[in-house]
Amino acid sequence: MNSVIDINITPITHSRVNDQSLENIAFGHIFSDHMLVADYADGEWKNIEIMPYQPLALSPSLAALHYGQSIFEGIKAYKDIAGNVSIFRPNENFKRFNISAARMQMPLVPEEIFLDGMKTLINLDRNWVPAFKNHSLYIRPFMFATDEILGVKPSETYKFIVLLSPTGPYYSTPMRIYVEEKYTRAVTGGVGFSKNAGNYGASMYPTAKAHEIGYDQVLWTDAFEHKYLQEVGMMNVFFIINNIAVTPSLEDGTILDGITRKSAIQLLKEMGLEVAERKISIDELIDAHKAGLVSEVFGAGTAATISLIKELKYKDYIMYFDTSTWTVAPALKNKLDAIKTGNEVDSHGWMIQV
Repeated sequence: MNSVIDINITPITHSRVNDQSLENIAFGHIFSDHMLVADYADGEWKNIEIMPYQPLALSPSLAALHYGQSIFEGIKAYKDIAGNVSIFRPNENFKRFNISAARMQMPLVPEEIFLDGMKTLINLDRNWVPAFKNHSLYIRPFMFATDEILGVKPSETYKFIVLLSPTGPYYSTPMRIYVEEKYTRAVTGGVGFSKNAGNYGASMYPTAKAHEIGYDQVLWTDAFEHKYLQEVGMMNVFFIINNIAVTPSLEDGTILDGITRKSAIQLLKEMGLEVAERKISIDELIDAHKAGLVSEVFGAGTAATISLIKELKYKDYIMYFDTSTWTVAPALKNKLDAIKTGNEVDSHGWMIQV
């Protein structure tokens, strides 16, 4: 694969992939041999380079460390039965990355750096793509401010980096979820729709509190009434209610426009289900559960793909689900996995071959 941009490539002399197995790897613990790095200064992107994975030398006064100008994306590449490597819908991540950049007052990253640079990097480290079931190569593009001065203003310099990390399944078993009624992930007019680092940093304390009482993640509610459901942890959420797939709408700008969410909506419709993107309150969900109308609940995201939820707790009311009887979420996950690994024809053009 030949890139359309001029990338200076410094290859490693010995690949670490020969020193370890790529099976049953924990998410985000191991990184491939190389990384892509580009600098923004004087109004343009420059110094585009693929180099051995290595630490960065950073100033203590780095703007990103003090004022939070830092964004990222999560993408996955898969190896099919023939050994070909393809990336799942990276064009959508490219668009969303620049939406985040615009909201955080950061420069846009050109397509030839984000997409072509990513393909060049993956092609160089293609031996790091696991060939095992439920495994993939996680791709982490990110950008952060690099001005070395203190002052609350947009940085004039930035660094864009792409890392590659082989990984196994994120959530291997159905989850127990605590419905959050005090803390807030995002508010209308805020930055909930962007993948900025601050959104994730602010989520850690409420999530830790949920862990203390035995729950895996939290289901966020709106900031004003703590009534309307938003995201579950770092994933979009779906409820199968009376044979309709209901997922919170994006209209308030508090929910990430997930690539897996977008794909799930399309596949669910093709599977014959009605999909409703709308506001849904915890009261409506509880009423539907009491009436026996809630059959399945699951999360959808890049890291976790489709994750089953076996329990939801709100105040003193707990909703239990027997995931062994489910049909929709497992079928959706199997269909997505089959497309990604080449076991089903990609009629949507989602897989971009490296």
